[in-house]
Amino acid sequence: MIEGLYALLEKVGFNHPLHPMLTHVPMGMIIGAVVFSLVGFIWKNQNLSQTAFHCALLALLAIVPVIVAGLLDWQHLMAGSWNIFIIVKMILAVVLTVLLALSVVLKLKGAEHKTLFIVYLLCLACAGGLGYSGGELVYGG
Repeated sequence: MIEGLYALLEKVGFNHPLHPMLTHVPMGMIIGAVVFSLVGFIWKNQNLSQTAFHCALLALLAIVPVIVAGLLDWQHLMAGSWNIFIIVKMILAVVLTVLLALSVVLKLKGAEHKTLFIVYLLCLACAGGLGYSGGELVYGG
């Protein structure tokens, strides 16, 4: 089934992995959440803090197709072979998803700005680890 999907995509001229083109949405939104949260705190602007929340929410929604595409690419391009970077990516993907969900729940429950900022920073750390691990998978070390 997975090979059929990639064969169909190749027939229409698309022969690239799916995962890399999708990763920019949650990763960009996580960076946005950190920046808007920090600037909102410095300027005491609730609108910017709300924008940080919206970034985190969009990142959470976008992470599901990114994970699915990553699993599909892993099966298609690496035949599901395991290595340390795959394991790290899987762990960090779960941790990031949990942290993003936590940030949304905390915001909806009225958490302090400082608490949310710390969660956003943890999300950024996970995103950095995911990006590094992905780079090592593709480009080697």
